[in-house]
Amino acid sequence: MALVGANGHGRWHRRVIGPLHEAGRVRLVALVDTRPIECEPAAPVPAGVPVFTDHRAMIADVTPDVVVICTPPHTHLRIARDALTAGADVLLEKPPVLSTAEHEELSGAVATTGRIVQVGFQALGSAALTALTDAASAGRMGAVSGIATVAAWQRPDAYYARAPWAGRRLLDGRPVLDGALANPLAHAVMQCLAVAEVIGGGPVEPVSIEVERYRVRPIEVDDTAALRVRQRHGPPIVAAVTLAGEDFIAGEVIVTGDAGRAVLEYPTDRLLLPGEPTARAVPGRCGLLENLLDHRADPRVPLIAPLARTAPFTAVLTALQAAPEPALLDGALVDAVGAGAQRVLRVRGVNEVLRRVADEGRLPSELGVPWAITPWRTEPIDQE
Repeated sequence: MALVGANGHGRWHRRVIGPLHEAGRVRLVALVDTRPIECEPAAPVPAGVPVFTDHRAMIADVTPDVVVICTPPHTHLRIARDALTAGADVLLEKPPVLSTAEHEELSGAVATTGRIVQVGFQALGSAALTALTDAASAGRMGAVSGIATVAAWQRPDAYYARAPWAGRRLLDGRPVLDGALANPLAHAVMQCLAVAEVIGGGPVEPVSIEVERYRVRPIEVDDTAALRVRQRHGPPIVAAVTLAGEDFIAGEVIVTGDAGRAVLEYPTDRLLLPGEPTARAVPGRCGLLENLLDHRADPRVPLIAPLARTAPFTAVLTALQAAPEPALLDGALVDAVGAGAQRVLRVRGVNEVLRRVADEGRLPSELGVPWAITPWRTEPIDQE
């Protein structure tokens, strides 16, 4: 096994791979990063593991069976394609690629090589998500009329200085899309798509995508957004998210039906179902790397997050690429907390707005929010 992108979030993957290496289930044969490897006691590098600065040199030298890719999103397609062509299976961080065209190209490489791509939407391995979808399938919410997510996080100035691609729409002419919907809160969107997939009995087929995007800094992407996906079969999917929240909302997936409402706090695996007085923790997550290894050993074990399952998510990213730049929110609407690199900007009243969007299924402009802009809409998406 090799890890491409061993620093930053790659340290999380090192913490997962380390115990598997120690137990003899995998053998870590290489790390790849353009910078010196960051030391971390919880993610030590086994003695003798070589470090490369170029994934192609690594592949040629050690020919790994599995490659974990945790690099900037705009580099994913090239690295994954090279790994597949060399005969490796791939665990690819989210977002897998940045457009439907790239998704189709990578899917073609999977078909041509016969290899595997699992995408790092780790919350899909949650037992709580399964409990939610089982409840929906069993009719606990009745006829489902809406699927929504709401999340309010905060990111300081340092977050947007973490890398040259941070907060960028394009870098060196290539799409990056490092916005709230595409990157940190991508899990919220994907969780909704996963619920819709089960309720609809098959892959989500978007027919239109509407989005309102906002920003509080001189960045090129959204830090606050409201999204609505209308699907061919099934209820609309709404996402209301911000990185400039007043108060913290970890991330909720809300399923509303004529018999009640269910709420999954997906980062903590806490679930509230109709008829239950309080939310309860539903323990158990299947790690995506372990699942990939199990599938390699026995193909009857289904992959949790195969590349094909993420096609609707990349349809959302395709819409974000086409949408205009986010509207700037400033002046008395925004306040600042802290100083220096840890300064946080917050949109006054944004949490209440996002809650209403998720609860009512209407975008801020449809709610009459004074600072809202006219939503951008895709043309109807042909699903022939």
